[in-house]
Amino acid sequence: MPDIEWILLYIVLGALVGFMAGLLGLGGGGILVPLLTSIFTYQGISGDNAVHLALGTSLACMIISSTASIRAHAYQGAVVWQVVGGMAPGIILGGFLATQAAARVNSACIAIFFALFMAVVAGQMFLNWQPKPSSKPVSFRGLIVAGIGIGSVSALAAVGGGFLTVAYLGYKNVNIKRAIGTSAAIGFPIAITGTAGYMMSGWSITLSNPYTLGFIDVPAFLAISIASSISASYGARCSHGLPEAYLKKIFAVISLLLSIKMLVSFV
Repeated sequence: MPDIEWILLYIVLGALVGFMAGLLGLGGGGILVPLLTSIFTYQGISGDNAVHLALGTSLACMIISSTASIRAHAYQGAVVWQVVGGMAPGIILGGFLATQAAARVNSACIAIFFALFMAVVAGQMFLNWQPKPSSKPVSFRGLIVAGIGIGSVSALAAVGGGFLTVAYLGYKNVNIKRAIGTSAAIGFPIAITGTAGYMMSGWSITLSNPYTLGFIDVPAFLAISIASSISASYGARCSHGLPEAYLKKIFAVISLLLSIKMLVSFV
C-alpha cells in the first residue's frame, strides 16, 4: 500500500472536492485532475502515465458522486430520461474512442487541451454566459451527435460533461432545473465509459504497479470517493447561506490556476 501520508492526502483532496461539489453543484475534475497529476508525479510516476492515471482515477471517482447526484435529482423529478437515453449511446461511443486515443497521446497535448477547456469553463462562470435558445426541438440525431462530443471531451479532460450538457440543453429550451438534473444523470455513463476505457487502455502499461487497474489508482479512488461522499453533504448545507456567484468565480480561478500549473509542468 502507499505510505500513510499519501492516503491522508487523498482523503483531504476528496473532502475538498466533495465539499465544493456539494456547495456549488459542480464536479471537482478541474481541481482533482491537476492535483492528482502532481501527487502521482511526486510519487515517481512518469509524466505521461501520471496525467493518464489522474484522468482515469478522476472519472472513476465520478461514478460514486454521479450516483448520489442522480438519486437526488430523480427524487425531485428533474431528470428528462428520454434525453438521457438519447445521448447515452453517443456518450458511450465518444467516451470509449477518446480514452483509447488518449492513451496514445503525449501528456503535453492533453495538458494543453485540459488548460484550454478550463479557460472556457472559467470564462463562462465569470460572465454567466448562456447560449441563445434555438427554435429547433430536440431530435434523436442531435442527441446522438451531442453525446459523442460531450463524451469525447469529458473523457479527455475528466471534466466538462455537466458544463457542456447544461449549455446544450439550455440551447434546446430545456428548463434550467431539468437541464441540471439531466446533466447529473448523463454524468453516470460518462464516468462508467471513461473508467472502463482508461482501465483497458492502461492495463498493459501499469501491470508492474500492484495498486492500479489500468489507469485507475485504486487507493486514490477509494480514499477520494469515501471522503468526497461524506463532505458533499456538508457543502450542500452551506450552499444556502453563501453567495453562489462569487464562490463559482473563486472555484473557476482555482481550477484554472491548477490547470495552468499542470500545463507548465508538462509542456
